[in-house]
Amino acid sequence: MHDRASLLAPGLVIADADLEREFEGRLVETSRLAFRVAFSVLRHQQDAEDVAQESFAKAHRHFSSLKDRDRFRAWLVRTVWRTALDRQRANRRRGAHELPVEPVTLAQMSAADRSAHRSADHDRTALWTAIDALPEKLRVVIVLASIEGHDMREVAVLLRIPEGTVKSRLFLARRRLKEALR
Repeated sequence: MHDRASLLAPGLVIADADLEREFEGRLVETSRLAFRVAFSVLRHQQDAEDVAQESFAKAHRHFSSLKDRDRFRAWLVRTVWRTALDRQRANRRRGAHELPVEPVTLAQMSAADRSAHRSADHDRTALWTAIDALPEKLRVVIVLASIEGHDMREVAVLLRIPEGTVKSRLFLARRRLKEALR
């Protein structure tokens, strides 16, 4: 059967292999970014990993129909962001039907945990807690610009919003973080 397929479309198998290699290369380049974007919305590692995987599956299905493959990164960020928001909404709906879980207080932690909590990780924890408190639109911009290291123009392209909007959201996010970390 494969012999017949190669006779009917001799370049098709090679084109698919080239397409697969290109997709795999882009997957390697963007896997960390996809997780970070999902995590910035969901703030839960397992959900963020699931969303990143789901987004890569969507990207794989539609990669061949993507007109401008140079814009893959921006397209993937939008896909991850939308998928994460959908997951967050579903979690909220599901959470309304489940019993709330009481957070663990510092007094309930063991002495070793309290010591670790007060160490250098405390600053990082405080920062991520402050980032978690930001609205989604500000949180995504601060993660892409300040944590992932993209410039204003790149963030604007990735999120498909004007550069001025990125600047104002980044300004607001930084101001809120500064207030929260005082």
